[in-house]
Amino acid sequence: MPERFYGVRHHGPGSARAVVRELAAQQPEILLVEGPPEADELVRWVADGGLEPPVALLGYAVDDPGRAAFWPFAVFSPEWQAIRWAVARGVPVRFFDLPYAFRVAPPAPRDPAGQPDAEVLPDPGGDPEVRAGRPVDPIGELAAAAGYDDPERWWEDVVEHRGAPVFEAIAEAMTAIREGAPEDPDDLLREAHMRTVLREVRRKHENIAVVCGAWHVPALTRRVAVKDDAALLKGRRKGKVAFTWVPWTYGRLASWSGYGAGVRSPGWYHHLFTSADSVVPRWLVDAAGVLRAEGVPTSSAHLIEATRLAEALAALRGRPLAGLAEVTEAAEAVLCDGEPLRTELIARKLVVGERLGAVPDEMPAVPLAKDLAAQQRTLRLKPEATERTLELDLRKDIDLRRSRLLHRLRTLDVPWGQPAAGRRGTGTFREEWTLRWQPEFAVRLVEGGMWGTTVLAAATARVVRRARAAESLAEVTALLETCLLAELGEAYPAVLAALDTRAALDADVHHLMAALPALARTMRYGDVRRTDVAGLATVTGSLLKRICAGLPSAAGSLSDDAAKQLRDGMDGVHQAVSLLADPDLRELWLATVGSLAQRPDLHGLPAGRLTRLLLDAGRWDAAEVRRRLRLQLTVGTPPAHAAAWVEGFLAGGGLLLVHDDALLGLVDDWLADVPAEAFDDVLPLLRRTFGTFEAGERRAIGERVAGPRAGAAAAADTTLDERRALAVLPVLGALLGHDIRVREDA
Repeated sequence: MPERFYGVRHHGPGSARAVVRELAAQQPEILLVEGPPEADELVRWVADGGLEPPVALLGYAVDDPGRAAFWPFAVFSPEWQAIRWAVARGVPVRFFDLPYAFRVAPPAPRDPAGQPDAEVLPDPGGDPEVRAGRPVDPIGELAAAAGYDDPERWWEDVVEHRGAPVFEAIAEAMTAIREGAPEDPDDLLREAHMRTVLREVRRKHENIAVVCGAWHVPALTRRVAVKDDAALLKGRRKGKVAFTWVPWTYGRLASWSGYGAGVRSPGWYHHLFTSADSVVPRWLVDAAGVLRAEGVPTSSAHLIEATRLAEALAALRGRPLAGLAEVTEAAEAVLCDGEPLRTELIARKLVVGERLGAVPDEMPAVPLAKDLAAQQRTLRLKPEATERTLELDLRKDIDLRRSRLLHRLRTLDVPWGQPAAGRRGTGTFREEWTLRWQPEFAVRLVEGGMWGTTVLAAATARVVRRARAAESLAEVTALLETCLLAELGEAYPAVLAALDTRAALDADVHHLMAALPALARTMRYGDVRRTDVAGLATVTGSLLKRICAGLPSAAGSLSDDAAKQLRDGMDGVHQAVSLLADPDLRELWLATVGSLAQRPDLHGLPAGRLTRLLLDAGRWDAAEVRRRLRLQLTVGTPPAHAAAWVEGFLAGGGLLLVHDDALLGLVDDWLADVPAEAFDDVLPLLRRTFGTFEAGERRAIGERVAGPRAGAAAAADTTLDERRALAVLPVLGALLGHDIRVREDA
């Protein structure tokens, strides 16, 4: 039997079924599949039950792991099904695309004329099959020729919903498109290598099966001279590469995620491939399950009506079977009551899907990835494509170890876990994380392998390197906190040494203030995480003393931006001092704050903030604060300065105005007396201040400013002004969609 070419669309379930049927009929001696030949040794793993799609071949440059590419496979990918068929029957399988080693080759040496000996190909940056540089979209061209405005729908109708294979017809169509389309140099190079491998295989085999992208079939079947292919491939340099299998997700397979050869609806294609019959009813049953999980009532009657509607839409549109468009419209109309948010939920859960593949524990991988996999099993932290919340109690040993692992991975740029917004967790026994595994973390683990063979060793080495390269004091103190969170005890000496060096050399008070909070948190909460933080007290005390000494000179002649920076820095230091169990340091800080607050030349923003800090600390009472506020809000004070003072004083909460009527009255009276010409300058500052208050605080302040209207006197006043009441009717009518007119004599 002569060789057969099966031109497929990557990740097409109809193509996958057709390929398996054709292979069973052909019974080839050898199977050639489009893919990187360096991965030939990994084909045998397809027979392992632990390799569960979606998975991807990961190739990377050994000397530069950041240069990497993926070749994804889903259960409905024709290549995956072809490989499975061959491996199960002992048929040899070879990948015959251009070696990935060509793409990661080092730059070619230049000849005396200054020209490179050979072109160095760019990294494909993902799937090598569909790139932005290809001159035409063949599926789009065929769909347009058939009168379709959606290539996905055309492919479903012509291929996915047909029982008979259409390989010959697709090959003929691709030949017609390529005859009139400009060629892509990268395609020509790849196809030259494919033909070279094909000639080599023909010397030993006659019955050959070739599974590749349909675009390449015309190039592989036409006659090309051996010397022409050899000329294209001559002089190509190779880099050293390594390959392994890694888990993939349907979210990453979707075309909108940036993967060039992806499909918009991998979950739908998975359903088409795995459902032998009753495709539409089964899909709608799953959609109902998604809605019911969110508390949306969905009955059997809904499912029956939705199925009828989907099939009726397909009949009206002349489609052989209801496709994704029809079932989506039917689900939105019947199951979702026309609510777009519910339809989007179905799309996320089912159309795209949240499936994450798996690889066997014995899969060859870098030691760092193996160590992480072992810890994931020990700590019962399963990687998942779906986003989920993880709450940890650090008093439990397993939760503490989970926390340390997640923090260590973050130092390696593997943010599998993200701390929940607004919940730092270092100050309590509780932590909250949002977990979601991404396929590209596999590349990060390969890159992280240069730092160590275990997560602990790699994180330690990475932190030590960053500490030695740190250019600011704040960077070092942040690393010190990282050592606390991740329990990187062996990194402490290097980080402390860098801390001493940077603290001695850095004289910028703003840098010193930015560095103190992390030190204070590390000292205060080290015992919570069972971490030894001895030796930090001296450094922290010295840093605070230098801040207190340098703060007065840093507070003079400030611009608005510099004043905000100073205000934020003082807030951080004040919070840090409150964490230190050292009354002498607290007294030193408050004395510095009190002295600085007396200065008449201070910018309004830090001046108001210092007053607030002294009030909160009990150094000044409410009467003194009202006196100072009254001085700032006098007629002789520029409104912009007064507004900045109010912003500094009130930033962070408005409860003071809620509970202090006298203070609220001063602010209210001053605001009422602001000249009209100055109001535009004051308004942004006030809006920024009051915009930070909680909704309840703003409401309470408004009720107090309203005065008696909010009290019983207003409730007792039942006098109705009919003219004012009638004036709102036209506007109310417009809102309600009615034309309401009021007579002039009303």
